[in-house]
This record gives sequence, structure tokens and C-alpha cells, in this order.
Amino acid sequence: MSHAAISGDAARAEKGRPEQATAPSGGSEPHAVGSVGAAPPVVYGASERPPRGDYTRAGADYTCPQNYAAYTAADHDTYRRLYARQAALLPGLACDEFIAALPSLGASDHIPRFEDINQRLRQATGWEIVTVPGLIPEVPFFTLLANRKFPVTDWIRKPEEFDYIVEPDVFHDLFGHVPLLFNPIFADHMQEYGKGGLKAHGLGACEQLSRLYWYTVEFGLIQQKGGLRAYGAGILSSSGELQHAVQSPEPQRLPLDIERVMRTRYKIDSYQQTYFVINSFQELFDKTAPDFTSIYQRLQGLPDIATGARPAEEEEIVQH
Repeated sequence: MSHAAISGDAARAEKGRPEQATAPSGGSEPHAVGSVGAAPPVVYGASERPPRGDYTRAGADYTCPQNYAAYTAADHDTYRRLYARQAALLPGLACDEFIAALPSLGASDHIPRFEDINQRLRQATGWEIVTVPGLIPEVPFFTLLANRKFPVTDWIRKPEEFDYIVEPDVFHDLFGHVPLLFNPIFADHMQEYGKGGLKAHGLGACEQLSRLYWYTVEFGLIQQKGGLRAYGAGILSSSGELQHAVQSPEPQRLPLDIERVMRTRYKIDSYQQTYFVINSFQELFDKTAPDFTSIYQRLQGLPDIATGARPAEEEEIVQH
């Protein structure tokens, strides 16, 4: 998931959501502890676990070179097995645009070099991926997106973390997020999200905007000719949630409504209880294009909606 902090009903303990890299996403304000190198590591929420990743490698913008020589044969094998498992699940569950773009990542039997992906990505949409050591604060994250740069962690989970990892690793970031950056409309949406994030930070509205990211970029669904499909990276990189999100009768699936999304809390330690559905990426772009300032102002006086609350039950609200 994204490299900024989360908010809402997020559980910060390492309880683990089955078969899911439950990384933070979106925007409550992180606070840095100490300073290592040019970029200080960041601790999120109530977590006392030190941030993963070598921040001594990072510059002031949190980017650094991909440390490709550090990957072991076991690291490449972990990536290969993760890729093979997820790719086999995609037909009938992932959106057409994602499946069409996935080969653009290159070879699936080893961790790709970011520079190789960038040659294809720049030509397709003018985006590039940049290396970061791990989770980064919201302002650097938004700034990178606004400049058509997507931050990708370069370390990979250990074999014993195959089914669950607390923070996003190179597999989650590459497999889950990067393919749709080859889609021109989605790529433009991501840049506009970055610009909007910088504005939201100045308005004190990052929590509301983080929920939009969570329920679209991370856990969004799209209606296509073949039926309901996933486009959110948190779904596409999870073997369990991919089937749950698209096929299970348990969660509710609502049309994308910006204000409803911005009021709805979420959890990171279980499968989603609510998903929001778009009919096209153009719809996502159009609905998120307007200035959100007036929406933020209206939402200031409204309570949150509980995770999983049904439309008829929205009096079941949660005070800030």
C-alpha cells in the first residue's frame, strides 16, 4: 500500500490480516523519532516497533538507489513464488486494464530492476518508480505523486512472512500498484491525487483524503463487461482478499460517493466490510477532479461512519 500513514480504525498491532500485506495508506500525521541520515525514519500511530528499512540510504526526499546487489537467491525465489500465486488468481477477478498491463513489469521469476520498468513506464505515461527504504511521511509521498513518481520499497519479505507482512515490500508495491500506472487515465488520477494531498495537508484534511485512497487505490472495485473486478492494489496483491472482495456475499458494495467514502472508517487487520464500485477509470477521475475544499468544510461538522455500516444503518456513526 502507499507509503504514508493511516488513520481510522486501523489496528497497529502485528495481528495480521490473512494473506495480506497490511501496510499503512493515506494520511494521519506521522511523527518521526530520532534522525538517521538525511531522512528520519517514521513511527506510525501507536506502534512501538521500529520502522523497517535502512533510512541511512535515503536523501531528504526519502528516495535512494535500488540496492539490487543486496538481493539473495532466496529473495528472488520469494518474489517468483508470490508473483506466480497472484497471477494465477487474476482471471475473472482482476480488471482488464491490470491484466493487460501486468507483463510490463517484465520477468516474473526474479525481482525486476526498477530502471528497466522505468524505460517502459516513462514511454507509456510519463511516470517513473523511485526507490524508498520503507514507509515515508505524507508530504514527501504526495510530492512524489504530484511529480509522477511512485515510491516503491526495495526490500522483500522473508519466507516466513510469505502470507502476511506488516509494511509494504517490493512485491506489494510493484505487483499491486505499478501495472495501472501504465493506464493513462489512472496515471493522471494518481498525479492529481498527489496534488490534492498537498492541498489537503494544508487544510488539515488528510484523514478524509486518506480514506479516499484506501477505498479506491487500495481497495477499489470496478464494474466491467465480464462482471465485478478488482483494481485496488491491496486486493490484487492478496490471495485471500481478491476472492473475498469480488465473490463473497458477505461485504457490501456501494457506488463510489466521495463524501460517503471520506466519512467511512476502515480497518487494516481484517478483510474489508465495505467496498466502493466505479464503472470506469474515467468516472474515478471525474468524481475526484473537483476542488474538495467545500467537501472538507461540510465534513467537519459530521461524525464518522462506522466500518461496515449499511446505508440504512448510518445512524450507527462514530464521533471523531
